[in-house]
Amino acid sequence: MPTPPASPEPPDPSPQPPAAPPGLRERKKDATRRRLRACAARLFAERGFTETTVADIAACADVSTRTFFRYYDSKEDLLLPDGVELFAAVERALAQRPADEPPLDAVHHALLAAAEPFRNTSLTALTHPLDGTEHLIAARLIQAFAEFEERLTRLVLDRLPEGTPDADLHAAVVAGAALGTVRAVLRTQRGRRAAGTHRPDVMLPRAFEILRQIGHTAP
Repeated sequence: MPTPPASPEPPDPSPQPPAAPPGLRERKKDATRRRLRACAARLFAERGFTETTVADIAACADVSTRTFFRYYDSKEDLLLPDGVELFAAVERALAQRPADEPPLDAVHHALLAAAEPFRNTSLTALTHPLDGTEHLIAARLIQAFAEFEERLTRLVLDRLPEGTPDADLHAAVVAGAALGTVRAVLRTQRGRRAAGTHRPDVMLPRAFEILRQIGHTAP
């Protein structure tokens, strides 16, 4: 007579021990890393990327330049680390928009919601002239925006009503137009600073207004 298969063992109901908190050394390293990022963000906003040196950032964070290079290979590494957090903020804001809101309007409002946190990140360097560093920054920006554009396209696609004609194309156009508008704002701000005509106003709403005007006048 065949032996019946053994019954699977029930899962262990005993609670798992909590993960050990990071040690003092790790906490100190994390605090130093956060200070360097915060200092870079502040100095980039005040002086611009090109006018801020590694020594400036290290001095602001009260560490040596040697310590700086234990955490980052260059100041360029401090330019875009906030991008991931900023894009995540856009995603959260987009998820809170009304489901029946037109996709471009929803993305516009989500970007506006992230504009205030943007003022406190290293990304503010992108509103200053980038003399001599355009090629370094452009490569990083292109990759960061391309990756987020793919993600934003999927999020917009999920918001489109079922049966929307060419839904994939519709979503891609909305995401591409929205992020292209953001890039246009950053380029214009850099140009105005270089020309001495910059003023501390919010350009994104005006840029989306122009985008809609273009859409209404297109053949």
